[in-house]
Amino acid sequence: MLQRILVNLGLALEGISANKLRSLLTALGIIFGVGAVIAMLAIGSGAKQSILDQMKLIGTNNIIIEGKNSISAEEEETTEESADQPQEENSKRPYSPGLTLEDVDALVKVLPTVEKVSPEVVISTNIIRAGKLRKMRCVGITNTFFELNQIRLGKGAWFHQAHLDNGRPVCIIGRNIQTRFFGQENPLGKKIKAGNTWMTVIGVLEKRIVTKDKLENLGIRDYNDDVYIPIKTILLRFENRAKISNDDISSRGRRSSSRPGNHNQLDRVVVRVSESDKLQATADVIARMLKRRHHNLVDFEIQVPELLLAQQQKTQETFNFVLAVIAGISLLVGGIGIMNIMLASVMERIKEIGLRRSLGANRKDIVLQFLFEAIVISLIGGLIGVLGGIMAAKTIASYADIPTVVSLWSVFLSFGVAASIGLVFGLIPAQKAANQDPIKALRSD
Repeated sequence: MLQRILVNLGLALEGISANKLRSLLTALGIIFGVGAVIAMLAIGSGAKQSILDQMKLIGTNNIIIEGKNSISAEEEETTEESADQPQEENSKRPYSPGLTLEDVDALVKVLPTVEKVSPEVVISTNIIRAGKLRKMRCVGITNTFFELNQIRLGKGAWFHQAHLDNGRPVCIIGRNIQTRFFGQENPLGKKIKAGNTWMTVIGVLEKRIVTKDKLENLGIRDYNDDVYIPIKTILLRFENRAKISNDDISSRGRRSSSRPGNHNQLDRVVVRVSESDKLQATADVIARMLKRRHHNLVDFEIQVPELLLAQQQKTQETFNFVLAVIAGISLLVGGIGIMNIMLASVMERIKEIGLRRSLGANRKDIVLQFLFEAIVISLIGGLIGVLGGIMAAKTIASYADIPTVVSLWSVFLSFGVAASIGLVFGLIPAQKAANQDPIKALRSD
């Protein structure tokens, strides 16, 4: 049996070799179909991987609350009506304390779904050391910030509880800060001046490589460029916008043509929720809770990046499905092309079939010969298509700036589909060849 299979395979290879141009034309549909499958799956996998990378950067199950300046809904509606009225007739603007550490404590106490909370204060100030001066960001945080953003420590130590509670002048610096102000020198234990305060460096973050496009798309900072300070230290020694005077209260209470300055003690709060299916519900509760605490003023904005990315991923999966359907149609067309040309080949080789039958070949041998031809042509087309698809994916990634990932399973899938097409669409021509009457076949011209 094995010998018979090998003999028929050899005859199939001879038939392909004797008709190279026809075999190439037969394989073209498979080549383009498989190439399209590889390239499209690579684009889909690249897009999916890009979304997963973005999720890693922003963290999972996070809700972001940002402080902003706003007015109440009632005031917004009456702004135009009161523009022409005398100043003394305008109603008082409701007072809001803004986003504060007290809000953070309330979120932790009230919401059982909240796992961790990271408050942030960002100020821009001059950083000075050894005659070098640059305007950089100082970020007031707790150690939870590093955990939620998956930032690792390169050397040194995290903030101790005494640093966090007592407003100690210590800091952890990003890798770019070390390069700019310390060079090859070990910064641990040395001083750096931020604004008017000398800070002791206790740690250096591990360098985190993130492309500029991702930073802009996700709206996150380059963590390598910042100086990190305990949040109570930055509120005590730098700026605490929650401390107000009588003039501040008076200016906030009046309606004026100009918007008030930033009155939020915190710039941002990142909330980690214990379970992803509770993200939206927790965000809604946080919004109602903060609105009530801020006297019906919406001076904050809540975002759920993971839900936005999940929606983006769902859209991408739909797009990938459409691409796969288009590629499948290309393979189907290629299979029909194989069947058509193989049927034409059977009609051209009727005398050859009759000769083989007269020499002792049975119908099974004829079926195997033509079936092997179709399968070999499909596999050769599949191999060329895989190579072409990989080259197309790399070309797209290079020139179109679209991420592509060629996975091993997509290669095996394409090969399997190519072999299956050869088997399925080669079966009808093979059976037609086997059903030829040998006597009539020998008499044909």
